[in-house]
Amino acid sequence: MLHTSLWVCALALVVSMPQTANAQQGGSSQTSTIDPALAAKAKIALDSARTIALQNVESGRVAAEELEREHGRLIYSFDVKVPGQSGIQEVNVDAINGAVIGVHHESAATEAKEARADSDASRKAARSRAKPPV
Repeated sequence: MLHTSLWVCALALVVSMPQTANAQQGGSSQTSTIDPALAAKAKIALDSARTIALQNVESGRVAAEELEREHGRLIYSFDVKVPGQSGIQEVNVDAINGAVIGVHHESAATEAKEARADSDASRKAARSRAKPPV
């Protein structure tokens, strides 16, 4: 089964290379949040996961990508911007087996709210690391 999955991923990568190259052009505004400790646990490479994500959103370009633990799973989360659409399509790809876990649209307002929550959580974590032990 694993052997078949690897071949499917490899084939998907080869078939979609031109699409990925075009989708990533002008990617200077792309943000990437990949924790090396989490990346070491991933079985699927970031490039392969990105290719899988872009196959699920026609004409999309990755605006942001992240590797995170969500609901006990290690996932790549891609914010994919589609020309002419407001907001983003969020595509979640399992970092262990390459399966697409979900694809959903986020409005600009929802996206901004998530960004604020992520920023608040980052600041809180940084403050807790900076406090000396009592």
